[in-house]
Amino acid sequence: MPKSLRRGRIRLALLAMVGLLLTSCAGAGALGSGGRTLVIAIVSNPQMEDAVALKGEFEKENPGINLKFVQLPENQARAKITASTATQGGEFDVAMISNYETPQWAANGWLENLQPYIDKTPGYDADDFIPTIRDSLSHDGSMYAVPFYGESSFLTYRKDLFEQAGLVMPEHPTWQQIADFAAKLDNPATGMSGICLRGKPGWGESLAPFSTVANTFGARYFDENWNAQITSPEFKAAANFYVNLVREHGEIGASSAGFSECGTHYAQGQAAMWYDATVMAGTNEDPAESKVVGKNGYVAAPVERTPEAGWLYTWSLAMPKVAKDKDAAWQFMSWMTSKRFVKQVGTTFGWNRVPPGVRKSTYEIPEYQQAAAAYAQPTLYGIDKAKQSNTMANPVPYPGIQFVGIPEFQDLGTRISQQLSAAIAGRITVDEALEQSQEYAESVGESYRETR
Repeated sequence: MPKSLRRGRIRLALLAMVGLLLTSCAGAGALGSGGRTLVIAIVSNPQMEDAVALKGEFEKENPGINLKFVQLPENQARAKITASTATQGGEFDVAMISNYETPQWAANGWLENLQPYIDKTPGYDADDFIPTIRDSLSHDGSMYAVPFYGESSFLTYRKDLFEQAGLVMPEHPTWQQIADFAAKLDNPATGMSGICLRGKPGWGESLAPFSTVANTFGARYFDENWNAQITSPEFKAAANFYVNLVREHGEIGASSAGFSECGTHYAQGQAAMWYDATVMAGTNEDPAESKVVGKNGYVAAPVERTPEAGWLYTWSLAMPKVAKDKDAAWQFMSWMTSKRFVKQVGTTFGWNRVPPGVRKSTYEIPEYQQAAAAYAQPTLYGIDKAKQSNTMANPVPYPGIQFVGIPEFQDLGTRISQQLSAAIAGRITVDEALEQSQEYAESVGESYRETR
C-alpha cells in the first residue's frame, strides 16, 4: 500500500475510533503561567507510580518546571491519549504510548521527532537501548518515542513442585511439554492449577499470549494479500490447544482472568506455571507481594513450529506534535528514561522495582544483577529474540508479534478476544468463536485489499 494511502487510512480509522471519546478529554489540564507546567498522561501501573513519587526530585533539579500527572488505567489512558493526539487537542505535553501506536502515529505526523533532542543531549546514550526496543519505537530511522520499560513473554514455573514430581523443565520447552506438565501438576483438591493463562477479553489482555501461541503454531491473522486466516487449520489448532489447556488445567474463572488476576493467583502459590509478560518477575520475587519468592524458574516462551515465540512490548514516552513547551517536555522525558533514573528507583524503592527491559546498562548494575538473578537473562533473551523472523512461521503484511500493527486492531482484536473468552467459559464452541471472528477480520482485510 502506498505510504500516502496508509497514512490516510491510519488517520481516518483513528479519528473514527475516538469520535465518541472526545468528551472524556474535557478538562484534562492546561499549561500554567509562563508555560512551565507540563501535563503528562501515563498509565497507572506500579512502575509509573514510582516515577510520580519521584517527581519532586525532577522539580528540584529543574526549577520553574512543574509536573502534573494524569494517571489512568490502561484502557482509559489509551482512549484519552488517542483522542487528544488524533485531534491535536493539545491537552498533553507528554503522553505514554506503546510500540503499537508509535510507528502509526509517527507516519501520520502526530508525534514530534525525538531524534534531534536525543542527539543533542549529552550522556543520554540512545545506543544503550536494547535494539529491538529502540527499533520498535522508530520511524524512517528516527525515534518518535523513548522507552520507559520493555518486555517480552516467558514462562515461570515452581521449581519446588517440579522437583517433588520428578519433572525437569527444558530451557526451551514446547507447548506440548507444557500441557503435559500442567496435567501432571494440576490438583483441584488443593487448589493448585497446572498453569495460569489469560482469558480476559481485550486485544492487550488474552489476545496477547494467545497470539504468540497462534504464531508458533503457524497461524496468522491475515495472509500476504490481506485475506483473513482465522478459520485456517493452523489457527484452529492453536485456538483449540489454548482453550482446552486453560479449561482443563488452568485457573478457576479463567475467562475473566487477565495479567493482574494471574499474577495474584501465581504469587499466592495457586499455580504451578504461568505464561505471561516478563515484567511478572518483579512481583514474583517481591517478598511484600509473593509467597513464592526464590521458588521460581524462568524459561523462554514455549514453541511449536518456530525457534522462538515471545512477544515485544514497551511503554514509552512521546511528545505530541502540538505540545506547547517542547524543550521542557524533553527535559522531563530524558530524565524519566535515563540511566540515572534507573539508579534513583533502585536506591529509593528497591532494585526489583527498576523499570526492566530497556537499557543494556541496567543489567550491568551489580545490585540489579543480584536482585534479578533469577530472571534478568531470560528477560534479555526474550526481548532480543522478539522478531517476526523468529516468532512467526509464515509471512504477514503487518508489523507486530502479539498484535496486528494497524489501527483497526484495537476493535478487531477485542472482538476476537471476546469470542475466545466465550469459548473458554464454555458458552460457545471454538469453531463458533473462530467463524464469528473470521467475519470481523474479513471486513478489515477487504478494506486493505481495496487500497493496495
